[in-house]
Amino acid sequence: MGALLEVSGITVRFGGVTALKEVSFQVNAGEFLCLIGPNGAGKTTLMRAVTGIIKPDAGRVKLDGRDISHRPTHERARLGLALTHQIVRPFRSMTVLDNVALAAGYQRFHHILKAMGSVDRSAERQRARKYLELVGIEDVADKSVVGQPLGVAKRLEVARALALEPKILLLDEPLAGLNSVEAARLADTITGINRDGLTVIMIEHNLGEVLRVSQRLVVLDNGRKIADGLPMEVIQNPSVRAAYVGKESQHAAA
Repeated sequence: MGALLEVSGITVRFGGVTALKEVSFQVNAGEFLCLIGPNGAGKTTLMRAVTGIIKPDAGRVKLDGRDISHRPTHERARLGLALTHQIVRPFRSMTVLDNVALAAGYQRFHHILKAMGSVDRSAERQRARKYLELVGIEDVADKSVVGQPLGVAKRLEVARALALEPKILLLDEPLAGLNSVEAARLADTITGINRDGLTVIMIEHNLGEVLRVSQRLVVLDNGRKIADGLPMEVIQNPSVRAAYVGKESQHAAA
């Protein structure tokens, strides 16, 4: 079976700064891959290039054998890429349920205004409840998103992405800001989603949870890929320890 996602030679420059240089990796269907590296390594930039939020200076992205390199973000979403964001920004005027139903409606109508204006959203609301149950926050479905704790907001972001019915779920630091118990529980939830068959790519700084749940690691440093392989083998790589673990330890000691 060929790779579900193929990223080849992605290079991104911001002015005179090269944020990514010829980064390539692939993900097979059903995999749980974690993308790690020190701050500024280029992880989020890479995911934004994959989803079309930014246009790379060079490189190619293929999804399920189809070249999507020149397709806009909304078309890539319809074809199966869903990206969550580190900073959660739900629609504050809506309930938790309606935030997810809106995402489900976008998949149906392919336009946010049409999704918002749909008179009969019963099907979308039913699907939304299913996704809220899947991520463990169905008990707050009918409450406002305003005032919800960060743990709920993070799970809501995952539910909204799932409502797009993606082929690949891309998660940008979903555990950031959570305490150890919340982080472990959300990591377990994501693992369960992956075990149900959804391919997952997760950017994450919580190395303990990364090593516990991921099947494969891709490591970036200074915009270059420096390692790709099984978690425990990659983390013992001297280049990875110097670039990732070493820098994080120096930062903590400062």
